[in-house]
Amino acid sequence: MFDEFLLADYLYALDVLAVITAVAILCSSLDDLFIDIYFWVSEIYRWVAIKTRYQPLGIEQLYQKDEKYFAIMVPAWKEYDVIAQMVENTLATLEYKNFVVFIGTYKNDAETTAEADRMARRYPLKVQRATVMNDGPTCKADCLNWIVQSIALYEERNQMRFAGVIMHDCEDIIHPLEFHLFNHLIDRKDLIQLPVLSLERDWHEFVAGTYLDDFSEWHCKEMVVRERMTGLVPGSGVATCYSRNAIDLLAKQNNNMPFNTDTLTEDYEMSHRLKKLGATRQIFVRFPVTYHAKRKNFFSRREQTVEIESMIATREYFPSSFRAAYRQRTRWILGVAFQGWQQMGWRGDLITNYLLLRDRKGIVTAFIGLLAYFIAANLGAFWLLREAGYELVRFPEFVQPESVTYQIFVINFWLFMNRIAQRVYFVFKLNGVEQGLLSVPRMVVSNVINFFSVCRAWKIFLIHVITGKRIAWDKTQHVYPSVEELKRQRGQLGDLLIDWQAINQEHLDQALTAQKQSGKKLGQLLLEAGLISEEVLADAIAEQSGLPRAHLEQKAIEQFAGRLPRYQVIRHKVIPFAQGEGGTLNLAVAAPLPDKAQAEIQAELSDKIAYFVVCEQDVADALYWYNIGEETRRQVALGTRRRLGDVLLAMRALSPQDLEVGLKNFDPRRDGRMGAYLVGRGLITQKQLDEALHHQEAAPTTPGGLHAMPWSTA
Repeated sequence: MFDEFLLADYLYALDVLAVITAVAILCSSLDDLFIDIYFWVSEIYRWVAIKTRYQPLGIEQLYQKDEKYFAIMVPAWKEYDVIAQMVENTLATLEYKNFVVFIGTYKNDAETTAEADRMARRYPLKVQRATVMNDGPTCKADCLNWIVQSIALYEERNQMRFAGVIMHDCEDIIHPLEFHLFNHLIDRKDLIQLPVLSLERDWHEFVAGTYLDDFSEWHCKEMVVRERMTGLVPGSGVATCYSRNAIDLLAKQNNNMPFNTDTLTEDYEMSHRLKKLGATRQIFVRFPVTYHAKRKNFFSRREQTVEIESMIATREYFPSSFRAAYRQRTRWILGVAFQGWQQMGWRGDLITNYLLLRDRKGIVTAFIGLLAYFIAANLGAFWLLREAGYELVRFPEFVQPESVTYQIFVINFWLFMNRIAQRVYFVFKLNGVEQGLLSVPRMVVSNVINFFSVCRAWKIFLIHVITGKRIAWDKTQHVYPSVEELKRQRGQLGDLLIDWQAINQEHLDQALTAQKQSGKKLGQLLLEAGLISEEVLADAIAEQSGLPRAHLEQKAIEQFAGRLPRYQVIRHKVIPFAQGEGGTLNLAVAAPLPDKAQAEIQAELSDKIAYFVVCEQDVADALYWYNIGEETRRQVALGTRRRLGDVLLAMRALSPQDLEVGLKNFDPRRDGRMGAYLVGRGLITQKQLDEALHHQEAAPTTPGGLHAMPWSTA
């Protein structure tokens, strides 16, 4: 009897929770319904009263206007695996000439800095690197502020001024016409925001698909409504163009820092700050375009080319794993809801505060949504038990037909049907029938992600309030489309160097002829002829292989010397030098390793591996450090002894190639001193060794470790 009444109490509690939840859902759903009605009424008005009277802007008109100069800001922390691809694709596909890409990198992120420098060397007129003087990661706003300073210095140095400053991230696929659209509007607007959409996803990618759904509806409806209601356009962080005057206005008001470093969503906050300062000329632009894409037929599953009506928009791959998704959304919730509430409060007119409430309600409704799933699952289970013949003792239900609470449930049902219809329509409009239908089950996935995101946001914010601990930038791991997906191919080494204007066709032909006679590598021959530098060669190898660039520092070589067995380092000429994101071990090579060698190295390690291209001289110097004895290494580091190899090279007693061969199999524990080993191999004579040892003791090296006397093994 006790158990029966305990179950009855539980069922009664479920009924009470169901009513409270239903009322909360009704309030939130009526809010959504108001946005839906406002959008469709305003759209009908525009179709009837505006579009019939005015000719829409055409692509031809975009091309007619003289090109102004724009600066693209790309903040980059640990983006070495995608930044070069982003720059390469942007420069190759943009149908616009007058722009400069400013990549912001941190002093303590050597890998990304090396990649940014490589792009700047390759495209000196199009790419600039801005250094963030604070150690990273700080926050995106801090990085952007340093980029703005770099833009100002560039303007002063070149006696020019950019018309606008555009925000983009390292994973963005920028539409070819984007800058033409900005160019057409920048004289009349302080802020221009274009849609941000997800790249197409497979049907089974449910987590990534939630972004496709959310952004399809948000950037086709919600952003439109907000602009029409208040004239304020929340910045999306990418595909956002600020007029140069707007940046100056914000910088003047905040100690030369236009972006607020006390928030994780500086783009959102910036729109509100601009409006407060009187920069009210903000616009969200939906410029229709058509393009062709390959999609599988919904019924036959055969791939076919279809014409798609879309917009000039930035597209990107959003996170596909549950953990990455809820961590990214946590950052958005912290910035928009918690920090927005804390810093902006409830200011402005009734409509502005209504939209602020709409932005912040998610910190409560995320719990309501999961509670509704829990209640529905419980009540459904008990209903099945009753249908199966089990008699359950329960108190009288107060959700009876014709009651107010029952009517709330009925209204909620139809509001939910409207929510499904709205979501399916906007997803279908941009992404096709299949994605439109899949958006329905993905609504559940999205609610679960939001629940965990809000829980984490509450935890971080409460810790911040109680302890005063600063909320850190939680960077999203970015993915950039593969070369195949972008339909671009890498060329041969010689072709790349000609494209870069590093050599001409005559130089290449001469080198290829010499290669047939000597059997040497093309890059080595070009180096020996003095036609290219080692830096340019390493850049070209990195571009050809699709590997990121890096530079080796002695401190890093020493720090990671024990991470890979010495014999593997010597055999494959691969140098451990850094720890990447997620515990990845970064290895430096002068050229890509064969698959067999990569498999052999991976078998030695439990860590994931990432390969980076460095100059061959850097690898040779590192191998020298690995090969010399501990005492000699100490003396070299203290600046009291020159390296024997350097002395022999300076004497011309040994060629770099012979020294490389000698070092390849040298083991001080087995072979003793290096000089005796070289004599024994017949690479030098005893007299040459004695003379080199005399010079070595007589002339101490200059401080600087590995690079005190550089030598090439090309």
